[in-house]
Amino acid sequence: MDAVHRAGVPGVYGEVRTGGRTWRGASGVADVETGRPVSPDLRHRVGSVTKTFTAAAVMQQVERGRIRLDAPIGDHLPDLVPGERGRKITVRMLLNHTSGLPDYIAHAFPSLQTGSPASLDDNRFRRFRPAELIRLGVSAPPASEPGSLPGVYSNTNTLLLGELLERVTGTPAQEYITRNVIRRAGLRDTGFPSGPSVDGPHSRMYEAAFGLLDPPRDYSVYDMSWAGTGAALVSTMADLNRFYALLLDGRIVSRASLEQMQRTVPVRALDGTTVQYGLGLHKVTVPGCGTFWGHDGSVWGAGTMSLTRDDGRRQMSVAVNLQRWTAPDPSGSRPPHPVDKALAELYGEAMCDGTASGGPHASGS
Repeated sequence: MDAVHRAGVPGVYGEVRTGGRTWRGASGVADVETGRPVSPDLRHRVGSVTKTFTAAAVMQQVERGRIRLDAPIGDHLPDLVPGERGRKITVRMLLNHTSGLPDYIAHAFPSLQTGSPASLDDNRFRRFRPAELIRLGVSAPPASEPGSLPGVYSNTNTLLLGELLERVTGTPAQEYITRNVIRRAGLRDTGFPSGPSVDGPHSRMYEAAFGLLDPPRDYSVYDMSWAGTGAALVSTMADLNRFYALLLDGRIVSRASLEQMQRTVPVRALDGTTVQYGLGLHKVTVPGCGTFWGHDGSVWGAGTMSLTRDDGRRQMSVAVNLQRWTAPDPSGSRPPHPVDKALAELYGEAMCDGTASGGPHASGS
């Protein structure tokens, strides 16, 4: 963790569980102006780790017979995904990102496509409605044909799952997830934010936007309606380890549901890499160490990686308070950054006592 801080991340903190023992640690600062240190128990915006919570909620409804994985989404949401696409795209395709629907983020933050960070500030206190964001994704040119491989990771999919949950349960999706996933897991420091601020002790969250913001700007106060059921959760690293331990032990969804969640397909991530993705779960195979399940997450200024080995005996959840730290070189490419190497070494140590020959890539790179 000290190496990650020295490489340029203001603060890094996390929790590792192995063989019945727990290690918690932190390095660096939560506030670059005051020098307030980070600590392992800080609350944090965990970004797309939220997708596992949403997927678990959907699988609970599958178990109750209210949702069929291979049913067309148009059966439930014809107003949001109309016509032929609504008939071709299934619930499963939304969960494993093979729907072909593009991500709405590029359209909600248009200035980022032209080399300006203006949209980040313009939207800081904007209240988006899920249907508004979904329309941005659905109306954009398709990323691929429904069901084709590799899939294309898209936040539009998970917002649609949130709307699906609301239609079949009659309860707002975030409320349903809170009652039936977060509380079921006994998580005391996890929840959807009620406003732009993070309740409880937390770090400031610094966004570099691939060099567009220098120095990086604090976005710890931000209306997270742009992320919703795809990436809005606040949690702690201890809560994430508890959640994934219970999920992978069949105590949040049934064993049959978990088996479905662990059926993976290749999916092209937002950074262009290809990952093995199930229903709201990443599969990460680390040579010499084992197979891990979990998710990473990135929102403005906050990054998270949470992985649990398939036998449940090794867990790692790590948070950083800087994102998109790699600036382009004169040719326009983004060279490797010391933070990437330091994080890879941290993950290898956390998952495998340093014996891993490789690990998951850093979500902020």
